[in-house]
Amino acid sequence: MSNGLVLSTEVYKAGSFIFIEGQKDSKNFYIIRSGKVQIFKEFQIVEEDAPPYLGPGDFFGVLSCMSGHPRIETAKALTDVVLISILKEQFGELIRRNAPVAMKIIRSFSKKLRFFDTEITRRTLKKSAQENPELLFDIGEYYFKQKQYNKSAYAYQKFLKYCPNHPNEMQAKMRLQAMGMPFETPPVQSSGLARQYPNDSMIFSEHEPGEELYIIQQGKVKITKIINNQEVLLAVLQKGDIFGEMALLENKPRSASAIAYGDVVVLAVNKTNFETMVVSQPQIATKLIQLLSERIWTAYKQLANLFFKDPLARLYDTLLTQVLKKQIPIEHKLEFTFDFGPQELIKMVGLKEDEGNILIRKLFENKKFSLVNGKIHISDVEELEKQVNYYKKMQELEQKREMAAAKNLG
Repeated sequence: MSNGLVLSTEVYKAGSFIFIEGQKDSKNFYIIRSGKVQIFKEFQIVEEDAPPYLGPGDFFGVLSCMSGHPRIETAKALTDVVLISILKEQFGELIRRNAPVAMKIIRSFSKKLRFFDTEITRRTLKKSAQENPELLFDIGEYYFKQKQYNKSAYAYQKFLKYCPNHPNEMQAKMRLQAMGMPFETPPVQSSGLARQYPNDSMIFSEHEPGEELYIIQQGKVKITKIINNQEVLLAVLQKGDIFGEMALLENKPRSASAIAYGDVVVLAVNKTNFETMVVSQPQIATKLIQLLSERIWTAYKQLANLFFKDPLARLYDTLLTQVLKKQIPIEHKLEFTFDFGPQELIKMVGLKEDEGNILIRKLFENKKFSLVNGKIHISDVEELEKQVNYYKKMQELEQKREMAAAKNLG
């Protein structure tokens, strides 16, 4: 491309590797000009709905490039290929000149993230994730019992809007009357795209249909979800962060709630002005793709962690993921202190307290671990990678033995 944007091309022969899983130098991504490329993982943790190969116009390597994390897949040339190489710093200009590329990446990423989130929910809660406007009534009931009446009223009001003539309609109206609340949500104070929300008010509720994403201009926003009849805090977002993008891009109900944490001002962007904004403000699309890349990488690591059969391996893998998330280099004898202690680690892995405490003792039998002011400390971060790779190798060998045994029996 001309006018200041100079993109290089790379040529690979059939059968050659373009990059491999775990590679840490991921400063660029590719768009295929000609030929076919296969994308695969060394250990396919779950069957993804992916084509057998990529062809001209398709992209790959964006996730690692934009998140700055190691590659989570391998790319191999099936035929002789010519690739356009785009550096991370060139991305904004590429979007400005070719907005459809950004939209294609964003839609692809939103679909992948939704898939990973659904799989994690299914495997951890032993049930399928479901976003359904009828469940807004249950959200209202939860907050009503917690005496958080403003949130309860919001959920009931949205339930009445999206589920008229539902068997629970009268119950929702009775709850609202008891709280002295109207049957409809009051209008939000707004000016153009900007909207203002007072502290602890609902911006949107999980299960609510959504048509907008939000960019925080002032204040903080809590992202929460009701899991097993308990409100779980998923994230606290700050100025410049983007949220609510999944509903906008996929036309599906919200998978979590957004609640003002202090007084908040956001920009509300719908599908029409989003595509215009991608062209006029490519930095918005760049930030959104970086956000989706980070979320997908984290979701993939969470899902991969669930496939370790040895729970001690899951502890090591969770610690390694935290190091990688903070972009800490994996170097020999590099010390690092985590910002959490043993009990927090047990909860992060999702272990029961008794089992978790036994495993923590095993973890600290490794002399490279210690406690510093109640926080987990490691004297050599390279040890984490060594341990995770060891457990991966042992599990792969076990799987091969099981497959061979099954084949012999067949």
